[in-house]
Amino acid sequence: MNADIANYNDIQNKTDQEICELLAITIDNSLSEAESKIWHAHPVWFLNENPIVGYSKQKKGIRLMFWSGADFEEEKLNVKGAKFKDASVFYIDISEINTGDLNRWLQKSKTIQWDYKNIVKRKGKLERLV
Repeated sequence: MNADIANYNDIQNKTDQEICELLAITIDNSLSEAESKIWHAHPVWFLNENPIVGYSKQKKGIRLMFWSGADFEEEKLNVKGAKFKDASVFYIDISEINTGDLNRWLQKSKTIQWDYKNIVKRKGKLERLV
């Protein structure tokens, strides 16, 4: 696991730390080719410099977000972004994480991608990749 992500996880309370560690390990295992780092103050995984998945501590719990998740057609990814193609789910306890769902979403994240890497160059317009 990326050391900065491990440090991020370590500063969470016990319940959130368990969630973050399970997410990080599962993401690392599924997206072994991805680069991971702290980006905008939270853990994010990138494929070819394009943000794919990340999580963050928020008031509602740990938010797991997929940048292109709105196109995954997954009922449980029900927190959709208003402007972009992101979709999220919140966890408040590790027991809520279904690793089968998570692994399926991670597989979809490899094949369903919007080009966030070049969004500034394209003046906010997203284009479908893969």
